[in-house]
Amino acid sequence: MAEAHQAVAFQFTVTPEGIDLQLSHQALTEIYLSGLRSWKKKLIRLKNGVITGVYPASPSSWLFVVIAILATMYMRSDPSMGLIAKIQEHLPVSQSLSAQCQTVVSAVLFSTLLWFSLIFTMRMCLKQLLSYHRWMFEQRGKMSNTTKVWVALVRIFSGRQPLLYSYQGSLPNQPVPAVKDTVKRYLESVRPLTTPDEFERMTSLATQFESSLGNRLQWYLKLKALWASNYVSDWWEEYIYLRGRSPIMVNSNYYGMDFLYVTPTPIQAARAGNTLHAFLMYRRKLNREELKPSRVPGTVIPLCAAQCERMFNTTRTPGEETDTVQHWQDSDYVAVYHRGRYFRLRMYSSSRPLSPREIESQLQRILDDPSPPSPGEEKLGALTAGDRIPWAKARKEYFSLGVNKRSLDCIEKAAFFVTLDDDEQGMMGEDPAASLDRYAKSLLHGKCYDRWFDKSFSVVIYKNGKIGLNAEHSWADAPVVAHLWEYVLATDSFQLGYNEEGHCKGEVDASLPRPQRLSWDIAPECQEQISQSLAVAQALADDVDFHVFSFRDFGKGMIKKWRISPDAYIQLALQLAYYRDRGMFCLTYEASMTRLFREGRTETVRSCSNESCAFIKALEGGEGVEVCRRLLRQASEKHQNLYKHAMTGAGIDRHLFCLYVVSKYLGVDSPFLKEVLSEPWHLSTSQTPVQQVELFDMVNHPEYVSCGGGFGPVADDGYGVSYTIMGENMMNFHISCKHSCSQTSSHKYGGQIRQALRDMLQLLCPDQREPSRTDQSQTKKDL
Repeated sequence: MAEAHQAVAFQFTVTPEGIDLQLSHQALTEIYLSGLRSWKKKLIRLKNGVITGVYPASPSSWLFVVIAILATMYMRSDPSMGLIAKIQEHLPVSQSLSAQCQTVVSAVLFSTLLWFSLIFTMRMCLKQLLSYHRWMFEQRGKMSNTTKVWVALVRIFSGRQPLLYSYQGSLPNQPVPAVKDTVKRYLESVRPLTTPDEFERMTSLATQFESSLGNRLQWYLKLKALWASNYVSDWWEEYIYLRGRSPIMVNSNYYGMDFLYVTPTPIQAARAGNTLHAFLMYRRKLNREELKPSRVPGTVIPLCAAQCERMFNTTRTPGEETDTVQHWQDSDYVAVYHRGRYFRLRMYSSSRPLSPREIESQLQRILDDPSPPSPGEEKLGALTAGDRIPWAKARKEYFSLGVNKRSLDCIEKAAFFVTLDDDEQGMMGEDPAASLDRYAKSLLHGKCYDRWFDKSFSVVIYKNGKIGLNAEHSWADAPVVAHLWEYVLATDSFQLGYNEEGHCKGEVDASLPRPQRLSWDIAPECQEQISQSLAVAQALADDVDFHVFSFRDFGKGMIKKWRISPDAYIQLALQLAYYRDRGMFCLTYEASMTRLFREGRTETVRSCSNESCAFIKALEGGEGVEVCRRLLRQASEKHQNLYKHAMTGAGIDRHLFCLYVVSKYLGVDSPFLKEVLSEPWHLSTSQTPVQQVELFDMVNHPEYVSCGGGFGPVADDGYGVSYTIMGENMMNFHISCKHSCSQTSSHKYGGQIRQALRDMLQLLCPDQREPSRTDQSQTKKDL
């Protein structure tokens, strides 16, 4: 344990001759460099805080204002209209300064106040400008004069070279919709899913709620909206995520996949070296706020970046009633799991990040370590995969003191978690479709004990060089993690690269201390709880039925030629496929973001509408081509309208959810809200958009395409569908359901989706060629 001795800065012993003091020069150097790195980060945060605090102005603009005021005074003009003289009269040091100095100091104070006033005015103007959303509802290519003027003003007031968080203070608060509007939209959304008698009953409940309790609850919600940054997000995080007592594995966590067709290197440690270094590069940019603010694609409109703050050094801590999300300012190491052992791997040496080659060397040491796991260590991670209450009790009883607490702290305070997996995954073998399904299940739940599901995200490095990511959901939504993942994949392959042997580039510092093995003293009673949590998690994992496929017959390029939204097209295909699969329509959830607002997260698009049902009934009922085509366009336009309303704060479900929370706080029951929030989502869908298109060259390197990511089923008898639109000619789908439900099958539903996509294109373009025999046989096999 040489590294343990090196970690001690000094030792002393008392002898008859006196005190014998021994100093470790290496340890003191490391302490000094660590402190230096910490202070550098503090100074960077301070500098960025100042720049962000005065945005959209710049710190240098203060000097410009001061010089301008002094110049006008030199010209014997008073731009302050007597305020400078008033300030001069009340200066506390007026007796010790000359009259000229008093004038200059007063002018500087006035200039500073004027500068702050201008900043405040610019921010309020920008905030009001960003509250304008009518541009979103205008036809593409037909911008009104009002919107043109608005775009010009946004550009003027947006400033130059913004940092990641520069727009946070200028983003508008999420508005609270009127109760009558939300109720009206809700009734419209359930109309195609209910019988006339059921709809009449719901209308009665809704009318009663709107005219009585609804107004009282709305008053409290508006009060919160005035006080809080966002009237939804904190309650959404707490009650939807943190208060859930069931396993977060499968039920909450989601995953991201590697490149579909390419593995940059088959060497596990080398792929991990580049990947982990790329994560450090992203974190460095994040800490320095050098990442460009995300914007609505194709516009200058910024999106909220608050979710990025807890990306690294974050963990979800279990509690008996509710979990908490803990975030630390910094962490210079990662926690690594391999063959039942946990390691602490420092990612910095002498205040510099380790190079990819050095990380590879350190991870190879872990891979070559023959030591066995200590009793109870191998499957310890199962505690994070099982029910939350047993994990909270076990954490309090067995991990609150001594060596177990130190080791658990090491995992929870790590920058992120890494699993060196002994399995091989990816699209491979004689049945590549089945291998993709296994790959998805491995990333979603693994062996139920070889991931730390509480960490903000866990990176999985497989034996054959494939990688993947599993993310905890409470701290952020998928687009934020996808942005990170896109950067890592692109940096690994196009920026860092590998040498001819497949190893990371660069040299290795031979003096690096070995990764530190974490120690555990796990009692037999705790081992029994680990076994129980593993049994719960294993049953949940075994029940997941997963199917992943790439649809390459056509993509968004063909869909957009017919002036139809690709997302609306896919949503209608999912509706059509479900109708063919189950013979009925269902309540459908599509996630939409509300990051146009400060601290905004998501809203629900209820994509099963009257228009979509009318189109599907006409198509399946054998109506004429022109009728079906017209209904398809109407359904597509309706979906786009629903999506835009959700993005601009005029959705249904978050408002009703918050009204329900207020009713619980007040101790009053609402039959209407209770029934609304108990409705099951049989089809839960989400699109993961590609955000950094510039990082990938889909024309010259089409093989470097990710398969996207997915999540588990939301309802026991429903489907979870995640999809990613890649380039112009490819769409990836991740479908999940449960084996325990005899009415669902991910492969069957996947086949229905393929056929629905083709049938709808055939409707728009009758001359479109038929799919290949291979594709037809694959569809028949799935059906």
